[in-house]
Amino acid sequence: MVAYHPLPGSRRELLPHSRLAGPVDVAELASLTIRVRPGRAAPMDLVKLAYDLAQQPLSERKYLTRAELEQQHGASKNDLDRVEHYVQQHNLMVTYRSAVERSIVVRGKLGDLLNAFHADVQMFHSARGTYRGRTGEIGVPNDLQDIVTGVFGYDTRPKHRSPSRRKRWMASGPGGSNGVAATEFAKRYGFPTTHNGGKALDGSGQTIAILELGGGFRQSDLQAYFHEIGVPSPQVISVAVDRAGNQPTTSDSADGEVMLDIEVAGAVAPGAKIAVYFAPNTGDKGFLDALSAMVHDAQRDPSVISISWGSPEATTDQQGLDAYHQVFAAAAVLGITICVAAGDHGTADMDAASWDGQIHVDHPACDDLVLSCGGTQVENGTDVVWNDGTSFNKATGEGGWAGGGGISTLFQVPSYQQGAQIPASLVSGKGGRGVPDIAMSATNYFVRVDSYEGASGGTSAVAPLMAALVVLLNQATDHKVGFLNPFLYANAAQGIVHGVTSGTNAIAGTVKGYDAGAGWNACTGLGTPDGAAILQALQAPATGQAKAVA
Repeated sequence: MVAYHPLPGSRRELLPHSRLAGPVDVAELASLTIRVRPGRAAPMDLVKLAYDLAQQPLSERKYLTRAELEQQHGASKNDLDRVEHYVQQHNLMVTYRSAVERSIVVRGKLGDLLNAFHADVQMFHSARGTYRGRTGEIGVPNDLQDIVTGVFGYDTRPKHRSPSRRKRWMASGPGGSNGVAATEFAKRYGFPTTHNGGKALDGSGQTIAILELGGGFRQSDLQAYFHEIGVPSPQVISVAVDRAGNQPTTSDSADGEVMLDIEVAGAVAPGAKIAVYFAPNTGDKGFLDALSAMVHDAQRDPSVISISWGSPEATTDQQGLDAYHQVFAAAAVLGITICVAAGDHGTADMDAASWDGQIHVDHPACDDLVLSCGGTQVENGTDVVWNDGTSFNKATGEGGWAGGGGISTLFQVPSYQQGAQIPASLVSGKGGRGVPDIAMSATNYFVRVDSYEGASGGTSAVAPLMAALVVLLNQATDHKVGFLNPFLYANAAQGIVHGVTSGTNAIAGTVKGYDAGAGWNACTGLGTPDGAAILQALQAPATGQAKAVA
């Protein structure tokens, strides 16, 4: 008889206000992604390498190739063979296996999956809809307990992305209440347009990867949009992950968020290829599978990834936090920059319908290996904290639009923030990773979605805007800037950022928050970037040091 051991870090709680809907259908076909240990190095070795690379001058960094990453940090063939042999004994099919990603995807009846990896799984209703929820820990067989580091796929609670804030007009072009193209914000924040005697910077030779968990785009909309703003249409392709794909429907769906990402990035860097990776919004499995696919895509070879999805850090279990962290570390040692939106509901980090009454920071924006992107709004020519001043309306689920930010209770203060005077968490009273790192305007972006046009925004716009700046920097320096955070903090006093000193991310009449002020703050981070100054500083001798967080 097989003995089972609790998988460390797999304990999970339900979404707030969840109600039992009934048992799962054990005959349902489902998939699990099983992550395994590295074959040689300890897990933290990859994180340390990411920090060590960030200390070196840009021109001297020697990122790993994907082949080197697999050889030095990938899973061993023996470990993958043992997992594969075990699952096949439980009538499960291996549909994907990767040593460099350290993962195996298995598919079969839910009942067979549960027999292989024990878990308490039932159906639940919540404000976000019906989902398959898991509570407690996952049991793995004793002879695999030292091999398996994560099991994902039982819990299908959706990741969150705020609905598009658009007014609905028929096609009428940018300007006025329709908002402005992202090129206007690129000018505002000094994005470089030329380099070395007039070389045009448009992202040529680069690929921007965008992660989406729903929705889609239409090429006809993109062609019309870029014609209207007077920018060449970028090459946009869709990539399917876990049987998801580009599925546009209506302007009131997730299409609005997909188009916002593409149109912001494409307006600023039209020479870059844009690869949109679509995965199902089924909890950490879909998210992690998409993220891993992007990082390890040797064919499209993205140099920057834009992510505008997430959830409060407390809703992801420790095995999930560890798995994301390892993929982000892999990205860093490959030279890939990760730009993540910090959230759109201040310190609540949930919309009114879902909010549990607690203060949160958003994950994965709170991971210290990503560049967390917060929001501002422009008032009388000055950037202040983005906050529309409205309270939550629990009846309608509306209100409370404000830039996400705060102090993580799960991630330590990283070395690059040690001198930033990070305040104590409003939750724990202790220090932690501060969110965000930088901020830009989160309002008034002109978008076109399913033939409708209007103004949109949120920190969902800031992540692709920052991703566009990254590819301009990569093109100008002819080198991937990679894990950028240590450089930004070490050089903040050199004029590469402009502090935001006015505003708060507290939601009026709802939840307290943090206030802006001199230096780093938990609303806008270091402030707004000066793209040209960043480029100049990147090409100067490196300053500051960055050490791995133990």
